[in-house]
Amino acid sequence: MNPDSIQKVRQSDTSGKVFSILLPTWNNLSYLKLCIESLRKNSTHPHQIIVLVNEGKDGSLEWVRNQKDIDYVYTPANLGICYGLNVCRSLVTTDYILYLNDDMYVLPGWDDLLKKEADRVGHSSFILSSTMIEPTNIGSPCIMVKDFGDTPDNFRETELLQQYKEIPMQDWTGSTWPPVLIPLVLWDLVGGMSVEFSPGMYSDPDLSMKLWQAGVRYFKGLGESRVYHFGSKSTKRIKKNKGRDRFLQKYGITSRTFTKYYLRRGTPFTGTLPQIQELSFGKRFLNKLKLLQLVFTNRISM
Repeated sequence: MNPDSIQKVRQSDTSGKVFSILLPTWNNLSYLKLCIESLRKNSTHPHQIIVLVNEGKDGSLEWVRNQKDIDYVYTPANLGICYGLNVCRSLVTTDYILYLNDDMYVLPGWDDLLKKEADRVGHSSFILSSTMIEPTNIGSPCIMVKDFGDTPDNFRETELLQQYKEIPMQDWTGSTWPPVLIPLVLWDLVGGMSVEFSPGMYSDPDLSMKLWQAGVRYFKGLGESRVYHFGSKSTKRIKKNKGRDRFLQKYGITSRTFTKYYLRRGTPFTGTLPQIQELSFGKRFLNKLKLLQLVFTNRISM
């Protein structure tokens, strides 16, 4: 990775924008176009859009350059989301960072609900998520399941716009997944994304853990702020880092322990999370045992 090869270009009018949307893409032009189209027509407020163009071999770099309402970072190599989002930070002009995937389609009013919630909270110690609708069931209580297509070619946009409000979903606790909204001062406080998780697997719970350690206890998913997610189109193509092991090594507990017992992810939202009580002896023993297994199998070093 040569930092001198990275281009950072501000070509939009950033005055009056509400969120700075960080949007990584990796040779995914058809999804990127659809995502940007949804931002333009389904957002209530004007936002700064910053696209991270990794490689751009499919024409995405040329396309983004011609969109004068979009700022962008271009890197000839695939930086991944950890390095990439941190580079995008230098172009941010608003008080909020919103991280969005390029294989998402935002639904009407998605941003207004996030803005109203951010205003209502009244402080900068929070992280908010919109709620995803996905075509297949991965077993998460944070995700709504209904199939409106899994590619831009078979996407049933009209049907989605007619039906997305009908899917029941309440506010939930444990925000970690994009789309996520974080005050800029909080992003800077914890140092953005952790590059040891590059290219990105388990970087989401790591960010939430850093926020937890910084004293954040307001982790809210908004049930009515909705996006359609085609389903991890870029992560299926990369060589994945061992994020699960890295999280355990870094914090001494598994990601599952953190999201279940600290964030209580997927449970109905009731307000600020309480301070975690000490884990039971059995849970602490199991986490220690898993950590020792990583050491003895030479997957990590202590």
